[in-house]
Amino acid sequence: MSAKWPPRLEVAVLGAGLTGLSAGLELERRRATYRVFEKSATVGGHAITIEDSGYRFDRTGHLLHLRSDALRNEVLEWLDHDCLAIERRSVVFSHGVYTRYPFQANTHGLPPAVAYDCLMGFLATLTQPKLGSPQNFEEFSLSHFGPGFTEHFMRPYNEKLWGVSAREISATWCQRFVPLPKLEDVMRGALGVDPPALGYNARFLYPRRGIGALPEALAKRVPNLERSSAPRQIRLAKRELWFEQGTLGYDTLISSIPLPTLLSLCDELPADVRDAARKLRATHLYYLDVALNGPNPKGFHWAYVPEPKYPFYRVGCYSHFSPELAPPGKASLYVELSAREEPPLARLLAEVTPGLIEMGVLGKSSDIAFARLRRLDHAYVIYDHDYEQALSVIRPFLAAHGVLSTGRYGGWNYSSMEDALLFGRAAVSSAFDANAAR
Repeated sequence: MSAKWPPRLEVAVLGAGLTGLSAGLELERRRATYRVFEKSATVGGHAITIEDSGYRFDRTGHLLHLRSDALRNEVLEWLDHDCLAIERRSVVFSHGVYTRYPFQANTHGLPPAVAYDCLMGFLATLTQPKLGSPQNFEEFSLSHFGPGFTEHFMRPYNEKLWGVSAREISATWCQRFVPLPKLEDVMRGALGVDPPALGYNARFLYPRRGIGALPEALAKRVPNLERSSAPRQIRLAKRELWFEQGTLGYDTLISSIPLPTLLSLCDELPADVRDAARKLRATHLYYLDVALNGPNPKGFHWAYVPEPKYPFYRVGCYSHFSPELAPPGKASLYVELSAREEPPLARLLAEVTPGLIEMGVLGKSSDIAFARLRRLDHAYVIYDHDYEQALSVIRPFLAAHGVLSTGRYGGWNYSSMEDALLFGRAAVSSAFDANAAR
């Protein structure tokens, strides 16, 4: 055991992403005996900012959609108010044209035959009897939007994003993140008459120098943070973390690391938990960070690209979140790729560049100053048909051993950065409630 660690912790925290740091901050407020362990030298998890040749890149779009005024005020205080309040500019690029987001409420500007197909399908859903609860995302989309919207956007876009068939994905994740427009919304969007800004992310905050400023600001408020430190094993029965330099006991373990990684560290898992762990699925993501020699002439923050002929499903512009993410007069982009195999960069650029030119983001290939191929592990948890059953086995087992696995990847869910901050705080409350009951 390290000489600087106490004999035993009330709470040990694994992972210094937003959830782990939020837990650490709450533990600090409660004057608890705790440590936050982060295997990397850098805090933030996926919420980091990389500096490269005068450009700044996040790990694709990381934006603060804060519904809670109280949390918004806290975030602004953490960041010393060095933060931009932004109205969303998101669009869809399909059939050679840009339309407003969300697609299902903005057919104005589409080719007439496509718009007609979408509108007639949607109108039919209003009179068709509902035949029970949708069993997968394709059924969810057909039930709520009709075949036109499903085939022109919902199915192809989400299959590119999740990397699996829409029939493999349940509808569990949809309720908050897929806007369900009313008839009035759809008609306004079809005619271009003041269509509403639907969706959870119509407004957001963004740190002026990149999203990495947020976890670094939090880390300054969490003194018991151990960077470049991670246990080799978790001994559940003894409630101990085993490190190369010794063991450390805990009363409660809060884990924000990916759930499969956590389970792989645990000793003596029973057979049913091992079987459930094998059913957990997530997809990784390859994306490009692209530096431009000049500005991005398209004013969007991000554009959804549903059509299969394009090798990417979303293009975002970091430097439209904040001009400080690129040198003056230049721009920085992220391009999220559909393929899950690692492609050679030269071949990839040859495939991606024509699409960006068609979108009007580039005028010619030489507009690209440089590009970096990046990978996100555990980018999206897959809500397949084994999802609920697997978690129903894993969660009670961990809880019985004083382990609270939470956050986007610890809790194995699809959630926002606001959720990540709240998950950490809630886990600490649960830990103290559980310890008081022991």
